[in-house]
Amino acid sequence: MNDGLRVLIVDDERPARQKLRRILGGEPGVEAVFEAPDGLRAVELIRSEDPDVVFLDIEMPGVDGFQVVEALGAESRPHIVFVTAYDRYAVRAFEAYAVDYILKPYDADRLRTALTRARERRNGPTRVDEMVVAVRRERPEPLERLLVEEGGRAILLPVGSVDRFESDRNYVVVHAGTGRYRLRATLDGLEERLDLRKFARISRSAIVNLEGIVELRPWGHGDYVVELKGGVELRLSRRYRDRLKHFVP
Repeated sequence: MNDGLRVLIVDDERPARQKLRRILGGEPGVEAVFEAPDGLRAVELIRSEDPDVVFLDIEMPGVDGFQVVEALGAESRPHIVFVTAYDRYAVRAFEAYAVDYILKPYDADRLRTALTRARERRNGPTRVDEMVVAVRRERPEPLERLLVEEGGRAILLPVGSVDRFESDRNYVVVHAGTGRYRLRATLDGLEERLDLRKFARISRSAIVNLEGIVELRPWGHGDYVVELKGGVELRLSRRYRDRLKHFVP
């Protein structure tokens, strides 16, 4: 990388973006500054502009900052500096996992410190993924939308439109109607965040939308065949029968 930093500001509030840009514009060593008003645009700009540092607001409508992080693989992720209003738990989590952050309202000195750290750490490993998982567990909320990519664009996919999730090595394949999307996630992580009144894990490799189940047929030795709308058939392992206790004897 060059010595100059390419910086992306992600915040849904325009005055906040403008203030950060003004401060950054006067800092030596900042080569370019980009702006994104939401998480979708942030993912697209990170892909296209390859910034070194992202100042990422956490609380944004539609796609929050953590979803942006989850959409990016560790190998292609820039250095993240989280931006947040005062939040005791979040700050404890940032400090526990040595993750950079700044608090609103912005303080120029704190921002300079974050830039200095970014220069020092931008090529080093971080514990951002661990921190995001920890915060998600502290504040469990059913997942309502997924951030996925289609044709090089980031789109929001309502979770209710998903027919099933299937594991594929380090990814999860999302089946929604005729669409197929890949997520950088695990089924275990998804299961923790889904509304389990609407979705059920039926095997090590599949989670299905309960509304899409057409028929269950005994397969033998406690297993079942789950037929979904469209004729897709998957195996319900006896290990996961309790997830469909309202459907099977």
